[in-house]
Amino acid sequence: MSSAVLLAACVFASSLAVPDGAPVEPPRGVVLVMADDLGFAQVGYPIGPRDQPHPVLETPHLNAMAAHGLRLDGFRSAAFTCSPTRASVLTGRTNDRTGVQEHGYPLNPNEITLAQLLRDAGYATGHFGKWHLNGLRGPGVPILKDDPLGPGPFGFDTWVSVTNFFDRDPLMSRGGKFEQFSGDSSEIIVEEALTFIREKAAADEPFFAVVWYGSPHSPFEASEEDAASFADLEKGSRNHHGEIAAMDRSVGALRAGLREAGVAEDTLLWFCSDNGGLPRIEPSTVAPLRGNKGTIYEGGLRVPAIVEWPAAIEPGRVSDALTVTSDILPTVCSAAGVAPPDRPLDGVNLLPLLTGAAPHWERPNPLGFRQRGSVAWVDGDLKLLASRRNRPADRDRRWELYDLATDPGEERNLAAERPAEVARLADAFEEWFAAVDASAAGADYGPDAVPARTKDRHWPALPEYAPYLAEWRTRPEYRPYIERYAPKTP
Repeated sequence: MSSAVLLAACVFASSLAVPDGAPVEPPRGVVLVMADDLGFAQVGYPIGPRDQPHPVLETPHLNAMAAHGLRLDGFRSAAFTCSPTRASVLTGRTNDRTGVQEHGYPLNPNEITLAQLLRDAGYATGHFGKWHLNGLRGPGVPILKDDPLGPGPFGFDTWVSVTNFFDRDPLMSRGGKFEQFSGDSSEIIVEEALTFIREKAAADEPFFAVVWYGSPHSPFEASEEDAASFADLEKGSRNHHGEIAAMDRSVGALRAGLREAGVAEDTLLWFCSDNGGLPRIEPSTVAPLRGNKGTIYEGGLRVPAIVEWPAAIEPGRVSDALTVTSDILPTVCSAAGVAPPDRPLDGVNLLPLLTGAAPHWERPNPLGFRQRGSVAWVDGDLKLLASRRNRPADRDRRWELYDLATDPGEERNLAAERPAEVARLADAFEEWFAAVDASAAGADYGPDAVPARTKDRHWPALPEYAPYLAEWRTRPEYRPYIERYAPKTP
């Protein structure tokens, strides 16, 4: 290990102990895995208020990971669409602080990412799969080598990535060099991540790998073999679930690869989804929760999550504590002995929960959400929300209040019955809202901040991608988007 990592290990080992008192060293590896549009209910094991196994999905590898790690059944995505949540993972901050107001918006270049922090501490860093933080809308295309908002500038030395969602036989970018792949996208990026991990493990170098799937996001394109297991479902649902089966299999390959490389014991492996499940899929992606991807209700925010770290986490534990994707950065920083950024964070350190040092851990502060007009404030079991997608977020809120302990499906609005609670929670929320506004205006960056792009763009309209459009028109995943957004020639 580098001297920086060894120093961090000494500091960390002196301050952290697992329940039996044995010291825990910083993880040799950190691997963050995130599904794209996997709903809360879309795992084989019983989860939270759904106390039965899934009716059609088995997910044996996620089940095995859960049996050997810690299930976070109270886990939320920081936002109800993908790019904002990805920003929260890398920064520990709610999306609006970072410039990522909605899917496709760019991450502010003045943000400090987990990849940058771990790289500075001696970890090799790699990103594999969907990026969607460089402000480009449309189906995923290879990221250009000199993209100032690509994985490289945000701390990833190795990357095999695309701009957005991707499916079977993807065209990807290996550090800027375009490469055609064949097969299921989930299995492709896991194998790329394992190549990176094996190399670092052989060199006894600590590593940080981010694996961001394109599945089970639309368009749904499962192999015939994977789809055949769901033959009783209509075509869209059949292929959607087939993609999940392939993704689950890749989780098994990842876990096996870590064991084969001799680093599984000392690797912190974290699986979750980027937002709630999709509508119009059967069986329901979120039942018994309310809402779906794109809503501030629990079905849009609550997602499955599992953390496995054999050296530090007692297997087979389950927590319903309120946790969120913003917690990943402060937790990993604490585990690695790295100082988090000196700026407002919305995430908190979950290490005492993970290790069992605080088995009855509760969130020390309420959790806020805001995205394109919809807002929420969760304080213990109480959730205050105003659902106003794409409308002004700072006026005329019509508050709803739910007790998630007794009403996880958000069926009974208590706002009229408990006005004092609404007022108390609303006051606290507005204070946080103003602080996020200040961050969004640049208050956290200081006088030397670099200019930031604040708008999303369509890649076919950009001159940088113009040389590839003629060839890409032959690809069915790209053709409709090119025809819609590419400049019209006379």
